[in-house]
Amino acid sequence: MRTATLERNTKETQIRVAVNLDGSGLYTVSTGVGFLDHMLEQLSRHSLIDLEVQASGDLHIDAHHTTEDVGIAIGQAVTQALGERKGITRYGSALIPMDETLTRVALDLSNRPYLIWRVDFSRPKLGDMDTELFKEWFQAFAQAAGVTLHVETLYGDNNHHIVESCFKALARALRQAIEIDPRKADAVPSTKGVLGGSL
Repeated sequence: MRTATLERNTKETQIRVAVNLDGSGLYTVSTGVGFLDHMLEQLSRHSLIDLEVQASGDLHIDAHHTTEDVGIAIGQAVTQALGERKGITRYGSALIPMDETLTRVALDLSNRPYLIWRVDFSRPKLGDMDTELFKEWFQAFAQAAGVTLHVETLYGDNNHHIVESCFKALARALRQAIEIDPRKADAVPSTKGVLGGSL
């Protein structure tokens, strides 16, 4: 089983994360930010990655540090669980509709982090959460997980639907990319024999 557990403690946040890449989408999530919890539950359920997140942070200031640091911690746990990334399918993509909204995610578990974010919101907040923080979460996750990640909402009006389709599309693309390819289960999916570094 490809699993990882880690703690990330700073003066701003205290976070514990556990992942099982070969799970069934079980989750226990508590960050103190209700909408973020909801999105991380979607991520777990639709990727089939078992996910535990316990976080406390300086929410008396705002949700920025908690959101970003949770993204970092989950990304680090995914990286740890992937190990040398042998046998993985590596690439994944998903096109996820949610009512009037359609979002596309394409990713490469290349160990070369990069984020393209083409998502616009018409409101500054969802619940108590600033909508600008969703990009911060995806950026933190991509950086820590070593993912080349492209997220694009093709169209949509409802901000809740837009965000949720982004997380669900990420989940489905991850589900593809972390799968073990039985034809090359013992090999890193790269002609270099290693993922990361230069192209």
